[in-house]
Amino acid sequence: MKRHILVTGGQGQVGLELARQVWPDDVVTHFPTRDTLDLASQASISTYLQSFDFAAIINCAAYTAVDKAETERGAAFLVNGEAPGWLADSGVPLVHVSTDYVFDGTKQGYYTENDPVAPLGVYGESKREGERAVLAGQSRSIILRTAWVLSAHRGNFLKTMLRVAAANPTLRVVDDQRGCPTGAADIATVLRLLALRLIDDRAAPLGIYHFVNAGEASWCDLAREIFRLSAAAGGPQAEVEAITTAEYPTPARRPSNSRLSTTRITADFGIDPRDWRDAVREIIEELVGPVGDLGGAAQ
Repeated sequence: MKRHILVTGGQGQVGLELARQVWPDDVVTHFPTRDTLDLASQASISTYLQSFDFAAIINCAAYTAVDKAETERGAAFLVNGEAPGWLADSGVPLVHVSTDYVFDGTKQGYYTENDPVAPLGVYGESKREGERAVLAGQSRSIILRTAWVLSAHRGNFLKTMLRVAAANPTLRVVDDQRGCPTGAADIATVLRLLALRLIDDRAAPLGIYHFVNAGEASWCDLAREIFRLSAAAGGPQAEVEAITTAEYPTPARRPSNSRLSTTRITADFGIDPRDWRDAVREIIEELVGPVGDLGGAAQ
């Protein structure tokens, strides 16, 4: 018998990587477009979920325009806050992707799943509301918070750096925000493992978990590593000048500390994240070409 898994947000960074995952032979993954499944409509969700006997849902869909959310509060809350609750009330086991933006960034160390949430802007508020809705829903659910997502697909910091470096020899990049750069491919692997565990094991752990690649960096650190690897592959490179958040104002405030602890997911699921530099190198090699032996990571 086939086991059907619904993946929302299939055209996003993580959704596209989920489509590249190797699934068991008896698993059929469904990646509906917005025309087929409108997450802004409870009726559309209900109708679509009746089309198959779904064994699990992986919700990667989100309103992710952090700055635009400040003026599009309704749209952000509809997709990020209400839709996850509708999915969680379906009774189908659910893995829901959330974000570091539920925190205010004032903690000195790594955030754990038990730390209080205090989002700084509308995007974070809407994602916090989605978490509450999932936890209150009827489905067995896992919330996976992640951060600083990078891939060879769609728009992200890594691709932006490569693009702007082609025309700018020097770039100014924020150095006083720290987080854990994370490959979308790594997130997809974890989501696959969690979804299959929910299907196969009714006693599987539930609740909130953090997953990011190991290690930490500032945006400036990340940019320098991107260009180090890109240069080795014959791709774009630029000098990176460190600046402060105050020198690069944005409509939405960002957490100065987005570091997430992965101790719980390692303890409960045996998931051991690889170093973020390895994930970045993999993406650079997909976009630019082979990097070769650099004699170790940059310090």
